[in-house]
Amino acid sequence: MSVRTRDRIVAAAAEMATDEGWSQLTMAKLARTAGVSRQTVYNELGSKSELAEAVVLREVAVFLGRVDDAFRDHPDNAITAIQAAAYAVLETAPSSKLLQMILGGGNGAGDDLLPLLTTRSGASVETAAAVVTEWLQTYGLGLDDDHLQVAVDAIVRLMFSHITHPGGPADAVARDVAWVASRLLGISA
Repeated sequence: MSVRTRDRIVAAAAEMATDEGWSQLTMAKLARTAGVSRQTVYNELGSKSELAEAVVLREVAVFLGRVDDAFRDHPDNAITAIQAAAYAVLETAPSSKLLQMILGGGNGAGDDLLPLLTTRSGASVETAAAVVTEWLQTYGLGLDDDHLQVAVDAIVRLMFSHITHPGGPADAVARDVAWVASRLLGISA
C-alpha cells in the first residue's frame, strides 16, 4: 500500500478519536471511514496500539512544523529560535483537539494514548529530538555530538512536560525554556 493510504487511515483515526473518543474506535469502523478494507488497516498499522502511536506521531509532526518555522525564522540565534519554538508549541497545544482529548483522558484516551506522551514517549521524544538536533547543528555551537544529544534530550523532555502539565503562560515558560537551553548548550541567551 502507499504512504497516502497509511496517512489517510491515520488521519481518519485521529478525526474519529477526537469526534467519538478513542474507546469507540474499532478497526472495522476505521476501515469504513478511511474507505479501505479492515485487512488493509491491519496490514498498514498492525494493532490498535500501533495505530495509537501513529496517531500521536502524526500530531507530534504538527508541532514539529511549528518548531521548524521558529528555527527557520531565527537562523542567527539558537536561543531565540528555541524560545520562539517553545512559544509556538505552547500556543498550539490548547487548540489541538487531539492533544486536549488525550490529556483529558476521556473516552479511553488516557489508557492508550496518554502514555505515548508520558511514560512511553520514546518515539515522540526521539522524533522531536532529531528535529531539534538537526537545527541546532546548523548554529556551530561547538558541542560534541554526545553533549548536544544530552542537552537536546533534556530540552525536549522539558517541553513535553510543559505540554502535558502547563507551568504558566506560554511566553513565560518559553523564556524559561530558553534560559535552561542556554545553560545546557553553554551559550548566552
